[in-house]
Amino acid sequence: MTEKIDIKLNINGDDYAVRAEPRKTLVDVIRDECGLTGTHIGCEHGICGACTVILDNEAVRSCLMFAVQAQGKRIRTVEGLADGDKLHPLQSAFIDHHALQCGFCTPGFLMLAVNALETNPDLTDEDILDLLSSNLCRCTGYQNIVKAVRSTAAEMRRQAAR
Repeated sequence: MTEKIDIKLNINGDDYAVRAEPRKTLVDVIRDECGLTGTHIGCEHGICGACTVILDNEAVRSCLMFAVQAQGKRIRTVEGLADGDKLHPLQSAFIDHHALQCGFCTPGFLMLAVNALETNPDLTDEDILDLLSSNLCRCTGYQNIVKAVRSTAAEMRRQAAR
């Protein structure tokens, strides 16, 4: 058995002091040690995108990195999108456009798209399709996810123009 080490993670603005084996993935520590179960574990090979989180303003697959690699960085999970009872605009758009069915892939799509929209709200349709093609959904057929991201991008551009 590998010896556990002390790790300090900053997730959604809160500090979490945990003891974990150095080989534990970030997704496992987020879920098991920090109790934030919104980040899902899918393929565990970086293919599906269900475990996507934002690490220092970059969308990453949390199943592909060790938790110790995230020390000293800002981690944002799906739990950090809403502001109290006020949903993030993309979360509202997912509801409005019926962009989820079983919901398993939804946190990964939200984190991927939020990161892209916050980095560049001027995403073209081609950019959106390219971005979303990196995550997998087995239920929706993607069209409503694309509509939700497209509408949020348009709204962000309108607000920036004010």
